[in-house]
Amino acid sequence: MTRVAAIDCGTNSIRLLVADVDPDAGTLVDLDRRMEVVRLGQGVDRTGRIAPEALARTLDAARRYNDICSELGVEAIRFVATSASRDAENRADFVDGVRAALGVEPEVVAGQEEAELSFRGATGVLGAAHPGPFLVVDLGGGSTELVLGTTTPEAAFSMDVGCVRMTERHLRSDPPTAAEIAAAHADVAAALDTASAVVPLGKTVTLVGLAGTVTTVTAHGLGLPAYDADVIDGSVLPVDVVLAACDDLLGRSREDRAALGFMHPGRVDVIGAGALVWADVVRRVRDEVAAAGGQLTEVVTSEHDILDGIAWSIATR
Repeated sequence: MTRVAAIDCGTNSIRLLVADVDPDAGTLVDLDRRMEVVRLGQGVDRTGRIAPEALARTLDAARRYNDICSELGVEAIRFVATSASRDAENRADFVDGVRAALGVEPEVVAGQEEAELSFRGATGVLGAAHPGPFLVVDLGGGSTELVLGTTTPEAAFSMDVGCVRMTERHLRSDPPTAAEIAAAHADVAAALDTASAVVPLGKTVTLVGLAGTVTTVTAHGLGLPAYDADVIDGSVLPVDVVLAACDDLLGRSREDRAALGFMHPGRVDVIGAGALVWADVVRRVRDEVAAAGGQLTEVVTSEHDILDGIAWSIATR
């Protein structure tokens, strides 16, 4: 048994999982799982640099996470940074700040490894409950990872579309205009065209969605009065319900979204773009499966994702 801390620092949020992992028994037991919206990717798509205030928010959170790790007696920490810190010209400032806050070197992983970690985290829990091949979709702030496989990844691709990137690039009005929505759809469609040449989407038997956009859409589709991770984790929704929930969130004003009991305040302004991306992915996978002679009628949501994959990777190194 090893007590580990996995930290996932994405474009929109920074998340911590402290867990006891036993690779021999194949068990991972949560001790602490939390998230803060820090918007590290603020403006990166436009400027190519991490904004000073975004860096400060992120490092403040990292220092709080370090205190938690110390209190819980963590033996090993792995800090994985994804899209925003991959793209930024001043990522050295980010790396130095994390090293000072946590005493570990942040690993700015490539999209391929990000996809593999997400796949391991999700399927380690869901694999026995649903048939493969699985298409695991990790929809983040700056990128979206698609990874197909049954027991291990067989094909993966990282698309440079995510809820923060699409909001800043296209959906600036409140609520977004028809022209903005059309431009965002075109951007996602082009990314999916490229991804589908690498990942055979039509082979999907079980579609699994991960991360905050997907879990928020799922909460809406379930009609939850408040966010409930236990209800959301492993839930199965018909494709039509998922698409309806996405379209509803996209069309709402920010004020209307903020009034929803399950909505995290840090997602209010970007959930419309995230819902648009998720709907486009679900539609494309459904259509590709149908073209291959199959049928995709349901979507699975998992609260187990790249954090779990990172935790497993520490314990099995």
